[in-house]
Amino acid sequence: MSNDKTRILLILASPKGSFCEALAEAYRDGAQSAGSEVRLIALSQLAFDPILRQGYREIQPLEPDLLAAQDAIRWAQHLVFIYPLWWGTMPALLKGFVERVFLPGFAFQYRPDSVLWDKLLSGRSAQLIVTMDTPPWFFRLIYRSAGHRVMKNNILEFCGVKPVSILNFGSAKTASAHKRQQWLKQAREAGSRV
Repeated sequence: MSNDKTRILLILASPKGSFCEALAEAYRDGAQSAGSEVRLIALSQLAFDPILRQGYREIQPLEPDLLAAQDAIRWAQHLVFIYPLWWGTMPALLKGFVERVFLPGFAFQYRPDSVLWDKLLSGRSAQLIVTMDTPPWFFRLIYRSAGHRVMKNNILEFCGVKPVSILNFGSAKTASAHKRQQWLKQAREAGSRV
């Protein structure tokens, strides 16, 4: 591997056969054509318990797929999360993945006897590629992009990942085939610009 290749990890958090899969493929095509090295994790294909059973009182052992995911995140310079917006935020599978993988000692670490923390994923950037049935303008103006703020500020930036850009596609429910082709082109172009 050449040292000048950007290392990109795509984290696909959607059901098999969704439009998000096509967006991930388009992004990967664009990134690879620009010379980036790309890996993909499809959360629907991983075997893991998405529930943090003991909270953070006791870390449950990570399944092999989650250990591999942590290795892939360590490897990556740029993280791309591709998912549908459900109930105004990420799907439960992605939330469970974050809770199980972005652990103290891996993604962040509180300082002893302090409310401050160290951001252990610093030096990485990220992009959210999100489909939604809600028109993006409505999500932004009425809902104030609440789900995006959680993912960007409370999760990724909390762990040191920044900048975090967001690419919205909606309303997916009413999009024509032509509109979807435009979105795939945008995803391909986003991948080629990393």
